Amino acid sequence: MNHRNSRPVVIAGGGLGGLACALALARKGFRSIVLEQAQQFGEIGAGIQLAPNAWHAIDALGVGALVKKEAVFIERLLLMDGASGETVIDVPLDKRFARRFGNPYAVTHRADIHGSLLDGCKAQPLVELRASTRVTGYEIQGNEVLVKTGTGEPIRAAALVGADGVRSVVRERIVGDGEPPVSGHMCYRAVLKVEEMPKDLRWPAATLWAAKNTHIVHYPLRGWKLFNLVATVVRDHAGSGHNEEAPPEEVLPLFAHNCAKPMSILRVPKVFRRWMLRFREPVENWTQGPVTLLGDSAHLMLQYLAQGAAMALEDAVCLAACADQVDGDFPEAFQNYQETRLVRASRVQVSARLMGMVFHASGVERMIRNDIYQGRPAERYYDALDWLFTPPGYVRDFAKRAPRRAPRPSARRTGASSARAPRRGSPARAARPARRPPSRRTASRGR
Repeated sequence: MNHRNSRPVVIAGGGLGGLACALALARKGFRSIVLEQAQQFGEIGAGIQLAPNAWHAIDALGVGALVKKEAVFIERLLLMDGASGETVIDVPLDKRFARRFGNPYAVTHRADIHGSLLDGCKAQPLVELRASTRVTGYEIQGNEVLVKTGTGEPIRAAALVGADGVRSVVRERIVGDGEPPVSGHMCYRAVLKVEEMPKDLRWPAATLWAAKNTHIVHYPLRGWKLFNLVATVVRDHAGSGHNEEAPPEEVLPLFAHNCAKPMSILRVPKVFRRWMLRFREPVENWTQGPVTLLGDSAHLMLQYLAQGAAMALEDAVCLAACADQVDGDFPEAFQNYQETRLVRASRVQVSARLMGMVFHASGVERMIRNDIYQGRPAERYYDALDWLFTPPGYVRDFAKRAPRRAPRPSARRTGASSARAPRRGSPARAARPARRPPSRRTASRGR
């Protein structure tokens, strides 16, 4: 079993981001141990949307064919006015779209993508998977890190990646910003059998019904056997429930101002699962020497661009590419990774929140929204989405063999590391395309 690091990289968290990170590192010759606090590796939730940039990352990890087996390649992205029933946004996902972005748009079950990543990791001798093991802390010791676990047995590692999600123990050490705030955005989720879905709404589309302080999303899953349904309400004192049962009597009054079509879907489930959404504001630093953050631990965002998983997948590919470029000097690799990812991930984080405001508009603001978006040709939508759906260079070129250099002794650091200005000639920066000037379109237009 050939590997480039004598001590493993420990990855805290066995979700999509953690498994993707392990798989990406393995594809560059680095061994890792993934620690998952649950008794077994699995994924909670139902549907997930995969935009072209997510597919590029999945392909880079070598599991694209597995994920595509159960994915549904939808034909449109639709934003419907929940009050009037009229179409506001209609983005065709045809051959023009695939040519523009190099990959299609699809929807799938979270368990299917997680299972594909898990199978990929199990097939990799450089990846060790440990369930029932929670990371509780760490100590940086020179260029290495001593990872503390709930089992009482520490692990001496070359590096630690915090992919431990919303309540990240690793983030608390690096950023120290406590629990993520409750957003006031409450989701009610259900999965319907296709025969339960109203016939006139069995659309081959990811459909969003936008209304005052609410929106309703539905799309097909698992080869058209199921439909995913997510209804979100924004209100004060929305509570803090997480994956709890909610009866229709709780849900239906919150969405009663919607027109008949979306309400016909909400009347189908006998029970919903209640989820309180949380989010964080962007921060300038994710990294401390040989320790860094990935996915939700680094940039927890609202769901309104359907890009949370895509950002974690891009993080994983970028991190491994940076480790490869400096031949396993993880403090330097992690700083390069942060410099490369910070602006893009933070832009998505902020844009998702702004898009939520567009969805939930009412009164004159709703009329303005509809006037802005209705009747656009496909190319205008594609232009607005270009910054988001076009894969970064380090994702697109991940499978290519990049030249490596030996780590410089002067590049090694210990202790806390804060965000710093990009270094001239940084290999991570060289791996990505030159930045374009900011788009004149508002960030909220990329859906």
